[in-house]
Amino acid sequence: MSMLTKREITKKYAREYAAASKKARGRMLDELVATTGWSRANARRQVTAAGKRRGPQRAAKRALRARTYGYDTLKLLIRVWMLAGQPSGKYLAATMGIWLPKLIEHGEFGDDAHRLTEHTRAQLLAVSGATIDRLLKPTRDGMRLTGISGTKAGPLLRTSITVRKAGDEHEQTPGFCEIDLVLHCGPTLKGEFCRSLTVTDVHTGWTENIALKNGAHRWVLEAMPIIEARLPFRLTGIDSDNGGEFINEALIGWAQERDLFFTRARPYHSNDNAHVEQKNGDVVRRHAFHYRYDTAAELRLLNELYALVRVRLNLFTGTTKAIGYRTNRNGKSVRVYDKPRTPHQRLIDSGVLTAEKTAELAALFQSTNPAELTRQITAIQTRLIHLAAAKTAAISAGVSRAKPGEARTHLSRAS
Repeated sequence: MSMLTKREITKKYAREYAAASKKARGRMLDELVATTGWSRANARRQVTAAGKRRGPQRAAKRALRARTYGYDTLKLLIRVWMLAGQPSGKYLAATMGIWLPKLIEHGEFGDDAHRLTEHTRAQLLAVSGATIDRLLKPTRDGMRLTGISGTKAGPLLRTSITVRKAGDEHEQTPGFCEIDLVLHCGPTLKGEFCRSLTVTDVHTGWTENIALKNGAHRWVLEAMPIIEARLPFRLTGIDSDNGGEFINEALIGWAQERDLFFTRARPYHSNDNAHVEQKNGDVVRRHAFHYRYDTAAELRLLNELYALVRVRLNLFTGTTKAIGYRTNRNGKSVRVYDKPRTPHQRLIDSGVLTAEKTAELAALFQSTNPAELTRQITAIQTRLIHLAAAKTAAISAGVSRAKPGEARTHLSRAS
């Protein structure tokens, strides 16, 4: 007897079994056991389950839950997000307490000012990072060039520079910085083009950028004292990759004169410089894009851009910092990060600032309208796009039409 037949027989008994007396149920089970060959306990389970089964029913329509965050809150959130430089929800939620009062103080909500009520203000301050990402997804999706690397090793002096180990003692206080160059070459490394020097403090995340004419080490040597003067704390050490623009007698001598630690990453281990590599994408590529910049006008605009970005980034943009590891439920070791804070806040917490620098940064924070910074940044970005977008597209088309061997020659140097 097939299982399907047994189920049909069981279904027939189930209609009467639920309403039958105890004696009648016993008789039914005896008949079912004799017919199907099941044990008495299994027959009881089967007939009981068959009585509970019903035919296909239309699921009851669930009432939609009322929206927690209304249209007014969403419009205000989009405006804050745009003026804050479009950060992720996690970082916007962490710095909402900085941005919202500043934008209100400077009257930056314009036509949406009437949406600001005690209710919407409280919602903006309370909304979580995950909810911000969910609410902003349609806006972000409607706003969606990759770069290449040109690092050339400087092997002659490499053995004389210590390989840095992450977590060394000098990383535990502000002053030890990772440095790197980002190329603004567009789709090809041919010719001369600008670079961006990124300097990131490992302990606080404080970041400075300066645009250079090309990759000659003389420009790096000239830029480092400028960067050092901009830092609100004493520079104590630098860590670079193995590129010749850093691994040279001139920069090593400059570091020795100032008694700075000078360490380097392992070859082909870009994660050794994880702090500055992250800023290369989040600061340089995000603000200066992937276009080719190779003129004096573009170089000047890049430096004007970085002068504005440094203030918004270091005083008003939250970052996280890895503080250890934990084991998840699958036994895998995963990174643990602290709560997002701005580099300015981390610097104050470190206690290394002089009274003069503390007052200087406080005055800069109080006098700055971050929304105006965003407008100025956007204006410079627009000018850069106007100068470089068509040129980059033309070069890209030329590279794509090149012979296969020639194209490989241009691009293989990036690996």
